[in-house]
Amino acid sequence: MPLKYLIVVCFVFSMTTGRLLDAANKQRGTSRVGSSLKSGVEQTKKTSKEDVPTVSWAEIKISGSLPEGPSLPGLFGELGETMNRLFERLDAAADDDDIKGIILKIDNPSLASGGIHELRRKILAVRESGKPVYAFLETAMTADYLVATACDKIFMPEPGMLLMTGMRAEVSFYRNLLDKLDIQADILRVGKFKSAAEPYTRTEMSPEFKQEIEELLDDRFSAVINMIAKSRGLKPDQVKNAIDSGPHSPASAVKLGLIDAIHYPDEIGQIVLGGKKDLEFKLVKRYGKKKVDTDFEGFTGLMKMMELLMGSEPRGRRSKAPQIAVIYASGAIMPGHGTSGPFGENMIGSDSMVATINKAAANERVKAIVLRVNSPGGSALASDLIWRALDRVDKPIVVSMADVAASGGYYISMGADHIFAEPGTVTGSIGVVGGKLAFEGLFKKLGITTSVVSRGKNSGALSLNSPFTDSERAAMQKMMDEIYDIFTRKAAQGRGMDLEKLKSLAGGRVYTGRMAVENGLVDELGTLEDAIAKATELAGLDADDNIQRLLLPKPTSPFEQLFGPIDAETKVSKIPQSLEELLPAELSMHLKNALMMEKLSASDPRLLMMPFHLEFK
Repeated sequence: MPLKYLIVVCFVFSMTTGRLLDAANKQRGTSRVGSSLKSGVEQTKKTSKEDVPTVSWAEIKISGSLPEGPSLPGLFGELGETMNRLFERLDAAADDDDIKGIILKIDNPSLASGGIHELRRKILAVRESGKPVYAFLETAMTADYLVATACDKIFMPEPGMLLMTGMRAEVSFYRNLLDKLDIQADILRVGKFKSAAEPYTRTEMSPEFKQEIEELLDDRFSAVINMIAKSRGLKPDQVKNAIDSGPHSPASAVKLGLIDAIHYPDEIGQIVLGGKKDLEFKLVKRYGKKKVDTDFEGFTGLMKMMELLMGSEPRGRRSKAPQIAVIYASGAIMPGHGTSGPFGENMIGSDSMVATINKAAANERVKAIVLRVNSPGGSALASDLIWRALDRVDKPIVVSMADVAASGGYYISMGADHIFAEPGTVTGSIGVVGGKLAFEGLFKKLGITTSVVSRGKNSGALSLNSPFTDSERAAMQKMMDEIYDIFTRKAAQGRGMDLEKLKSLAGGRVYTGRMAVENGLVDELGTLEDAIAKATELAGLDADDNIQRLLLPKPTSPFEQLFGPIDAETKVSKIPQSLEELLPAELSMHLKNALMMEKLSASDPRLLMMPFHLEFK
C-alpha cells in the first residue's frame, strides 16, 4: 500500500478509536470537554427574569485572510472563514428579526483595496436594512479603519492604537546582490512601462516605473481621504492632516473625529440600552459561525470522515432553478494544473481553469458566467488558453476584478461582455516581459566549470549558464513582440476600441480601476454583487426566478492539501503552511515572489506579469 494512503488509514483508525473511547467514557458519566457544544451560535447567559424584554445584538469577528470562492469543511471544528461566509453571516443578521444590531470586532483582516470596498458595501447594505452596525477596534491599521468607517459608530479601548500613517510603496532591487554573486540578469520587454524585471536589472526605479507608482498612490490616497471624509462627516483637508499627524491614541482619534468614543467591548450593553433598567441586553457571540459535525463514531462516522477527507460535499435535492456560475480565478497564471505553494501563493492552471469554464458552459442550468479575477498575470500561453475558452462560451460573461487583474489577469478578462472593477483595483499592464538569469559567473566562483557542445545558432537561448547572444536576443525579442501584437489586437477587439488607441494605453502602463473606467479598459466600477446582477440582466433572467449561484472551481480537499492533486500528472510537494508564519513578512514575500517567478519562467519565458506588488503599509 502506498505510504500516503497508509497514513490516511492509520489516521482514520486513530480518530475512530478516540470516538469509541469517548462513547465508553460517556457510559461511565464522563466525556471530553466541549463534546456537548452545538454548532452555530454561542450566547451569553441570561441574568434577568424571563419576563424582561430582551434586546439581542449579533457579534461577528472580522479577522484572518478571508479568501474568496468556494471552500470545503475542515475535519476538526469550525469552518474556515471566507469572504463569502462572512457575507452570509451579515445577511443572516440583517434578516433575523430577533437581532436588533451588529457588533463588528475588526482584528487586522488581510484585506487589500478590493476586499475593503466589497466589505464596506456589504456593511452599508446591512445598515440600509435598518440594523445599526457598531465597530470595535483595538490596534487598527488603515485597512481595519476603512472597514470600520462604513459602520454607524466606531469605538476603541483606552490603550488602543490607530496606526493610520498614510500609504507607502516599497520596491526592493536585487541588482547589487546579483552583481556580488556574479549572476547576470538578461531581460527583454515590450513596453517602456513594463517594469516587472527592473528589480533584477536596476538599483532604483526608472522614471517610468516611478511615474506609474506615483499615479497609483495619488489615486488610492485620494480615494482613501474622500472615503473617510464622507463616512465621518469631515473635510478632506481634516482627514489629510489627521493622517499626516498619525498614528493616534484613541483620545486623539476622538478629538479629530476619527472615532466616536472610548469604550471596552464589555460596555456594549450599556451603550445600546443607554442605562434603561427595564430591558435586558444579550450579545449573541460568534453569530452564524458554523461548526463541522465531527461525530465520527461507528461505521457511519468513519464514512463521514472519509467524505470530508476526500472533499465530498453534502448531497442536496436536485433543483431545476437557473444558475449564475461564479468562477474564481485567483493567483498567478501557469500552464497545466493549478497549485498552492509553501507561502500561501496560488497558481491558476490553464488546464484546470479551462475545464471549469467548459463545465459551466455545458451546464444547461447555468445561464451566465461571472469571472472573479484576482491575478497579477503569468504565462502568456496559459492566459491565452483561458481567454480562448471564455471566448468560445455562448453565454453572457461578466468579469469582476478584485484587488488586481493586470497583465495576464487583464488578458483573461478582456473578452467579457462587461467588466467591473473596484475603485482601487490594479489593472492594465498590457505588455510582455521575459528573460533569464545567467549563473556562469557564480558557477566559476564556486569552482564549477561547464563545457558546451552545441548545434544551432540559438541553442543557448534557454540555457541558464550564459546570457543571450545577439542572435538569441533578437529571436527572443521577435517572439515577445509577436505576443504583444496578439495581446493588443485581442484587447482592442474585446473592448471595441481602435487598435492605435489601445496601444496608447498599453506599453505596460498600470491603472487603478477608477483610471481604467475613464480610459475605457473597464466598463464601470462595482462589486462582485454588481457583476452578478449584470450577468442576471444579460441572461434575460428576472430577480424573482429563484436564481442560484454555482461557485467554481471545486475547492481542494483536505486529502489533496496533504498529499497533492489526486488526478494531476505532477504531484505537488507540500510544506507546512506554518513556514510562512515563522518568517518575517518581508522575507516571506521575497521568497514567495522568487518561487513564483521561477515556476512561471520554467513553463513559459514570455510573461504577462504585473511589475510590482502593491499593498497598504
